[in-house]
Amino acid sequence: MPLNKLEEVVRESLNELEEKGTLKGEELVITGVKGGEEGAPRYKVAGREGEFLKMNSNSYLGLHLHEDVIAAEEKSSERFGTGPGAVRFIHGTYGPHVELEEKLADFNDREGCIIYSSAYAAMCGLLQPLTSRETLILSDELNHNCIINGIRMARPKDKDIYPHLDMEVLEDKLEGAVGEFERVMIVTDGVFSMRGDYPDLPRLVGLAEKYDERFSEGVFTVMDDSHGIGAYGETGRGTAEVTEEAGVDIIVSTMGKALGVNGGYIVTSQPIVDYLRETSPFYIYSNPITAPEAQAAIKSLEILEGEEGRKILAHLREMTNYFERGLEERGQEIIRGEHPIVPLMVRDTEKTRAMVDYLEENEILATAIVYPVVPEGDESIRFQISANHTKKDLDYVLKTIDSFGQ
Repeated sequence: MPLNKLEEVVRESLNELEEKGTLKGEELVITGVKGGEEGAPRYKVAGREGEFLKMNSNSYLGLHLHEDVIAAEEKSSERFGTGPGAVRFIHGTYGPHVELEEKLADFNDREGCIIYSSAYAAMCGLLQPLTSRETLILSDELNHNCIINGIRMARPKDKDIYPHLDMEVLEDKLEGAVGEFERVMIVTDGVFSMRGDYPDLPRLVGLAEKYDERFSEGVFTVMDDSHGIGAYGETGRGTAEVTEEAGVDIIVSTMGKALGVNGGYIVTSQPIVDYLRETSPFYIYSNPITAPEAQAAIKSLEILEGEEGRKILAHLREMTNYFERGLEERGQEIIRGEHPIVPLMVRDTEKTRAMVDYLEENEILATAIVYPVVPEGDESIRFQISANHTKKDLDYVLKTIDSFGQ
């Protein structure tokens, strides 16, 4: 068979990944969801006994199981069918797509919005068209993989990485770039997915404004706030709301986390949106999310912006604080913050994996972040709080952590 030689090569590569400890291995398969009568929903997993509590869901508001969101998607599928049938410019644009873009632009207080099949596609689809042959891209060292790969595909004149959240080094790099480039793009995550921390946006935006006139095509800022939008801030408007900085030029986010649906989007000025519709390959040549998915996202936004949304967000903050306080009272080290990402710093790869295995044995799903994904000594378990969680759920997790190793 013609694949024999290639299969030998990829087997060696898989073995190397396993030896390095980065092989993801077999994926857990969810086979059912059971609504929680006194707590969060429980999940059935193929090949596993019992019903599992998810402590690693990106659905921070629990809207993926909200009956009104489900009903909106079902009703739209009856009207429009299950798929778009084409890319946007070949009659694949439906009414819910346009309405959703208008609502997302309004929610984020921007002129325009363009939706993509995912936030990953949105970031990659943004960086390439907005990168010229005389562009420098400055990127935080802990930025998400979509930014890293997006920069590779964009092929700027140069890229430079600044230490995590270090605005002083970022300014040094801007100063050093004067006279060498026409355009500078500063790219950062909003909420960083492994740690739950975020940049000093007023300082970052201030640096872009300070140096803008010293480059012929300016300095602009891009933020991926996929873990922030919907889950963070008094009204769920993310890192910009928390830092009280509305000056980020381009925001990328997802509908697959707090909004509980699927897809990604970019909000920015209308001319940039118009340009991306004409030049972004991930938009032009890829199907959009379905009309029913767009309709479900519209319903999620309506819930988020209403009184129910305020109550959900308040409960999410309460549960996050309750869990963090519970861990600290037990002598556990965490990276504390208001965001529902709660990293439990174990600082040992084998112990981290053993704890995650023990949690799974007790029907709790959590995520191990271990070396070499993070440096040795930074190993952690990433817990993610959801508005579906109750104190009873979290008490069970805390009790299970207490019993580990006994």
